[in-house]
Amino acid sequence: MELLSTPHSIEVSNVTCDSFRISWAMENSDLERVTHYFIDLNKKENKNSNKFKHRDVPTKLVAKAVPLPMTVRGHWFLSPRTEYSVAVQTAVKQSDGEYLVSGWSETVEFCTGDYAKEHLAQLQEKAEQIAGRMLRFSVFYRNHHKEYFQHARTHCGNMLQPYLKDNSGSHGSPTSGMLHGVFFSCNTEFNTGQPPQDSPYGRWRFQIPAQRLFNPSTNLYFADFYCMYTAYHYAILVLAPKGSLGDRFCRDRLPLLDIACNKFLTCSVEDGELVFRHAQDLILEIIYTEPVDLSLGTLGEISGHQLMSLSTADAKKDPSCKTCNISVGR
Repeated sequence: MELLSTPHSIEVSNVTCDSFRISWAMENSDLERVTHYFIDLNKKENKNSNKFKHRDVPTKLVAKAVPLPMTVRGHWFLSPRTEYSVAVQTAVKQSDGEYLVSGWSETVEFCTGDYAKEHLAQLQEKAEQIAGRMLRFSVFYRNHHKEYFQHARTHCGNMLQPYLKDNSGSHGSPTSGMLHGVFFSCNTEFNTGQPPQDSPYGRWRFQIPAQRLFNPSTNLYFADFYCMYTAYHYAILVLAPKGSLGDRFCRDRLPLLDIACNKFLTCSVEDGELVFRHAQDLILEIIYTEPVDLSLGTLGEISGHQLMSLSTADAKKDPSCKTCNISVGR
């Protein structure tokens, strides 16, 4: 039987966090003959380990030939924000069950995307299941070292300036390495109703009345849900003044929450006053997208310990936790 031509001009398009479309060119004489495609997909960092892989047999996906481009979804559990390499081979299944195969195409590299809104909605639903009852609070607070606040006063016009969010949390979060903001906490101790005296981030604490950052002129977005191989879980929320740059960034990427009625963080009017509540069973990390004036709050030293084990700086999410992981690519 006549040999098959080698596929060439590979094109990868419509890439999401868990799928992509792929097409290639082959000789017209092969179009009617080809019955199957072999697609070899590897994480980019692992490509050297596959250097001497036996190429004469299909090692990844065997797909029946369909018109190109074809969508690849669900055959692998693709990871978001991950670089992959892909190569293809065409084949004719013969009467004896063996395959006549072409040579392997060139290898093309691409990177999967972030979680889309529908994936974040799945994370939000999982977080809601364990959020617990709502407790009242009155201040947002930010813990850091004394030098941090001195720098803000001396060099930043007495303002806490937004900075780029690190890569902590879910690997597919669209905020990581993209959204600028100032991190705050709001969790209180159950027995006192006050912020805890311990902190993993430093012994100095800036406290600001909740209504300064969270009010009917603020949009609230759900951004992430994760844990770090521990029993307790974290939810990341974004507070963005309506119409701000941060608000426009979040609008297209994150689920919008009703500020008066959600399972995480609420601002509602009761007896003519704003009342604030937070979820008891989640550690909330709040990103405020605009600069914050230190003169709007108070700064002081806390009396507790610095619990470094609770720090979430560049924290990696536990991929095996059934509580806070979703399955994409099914």
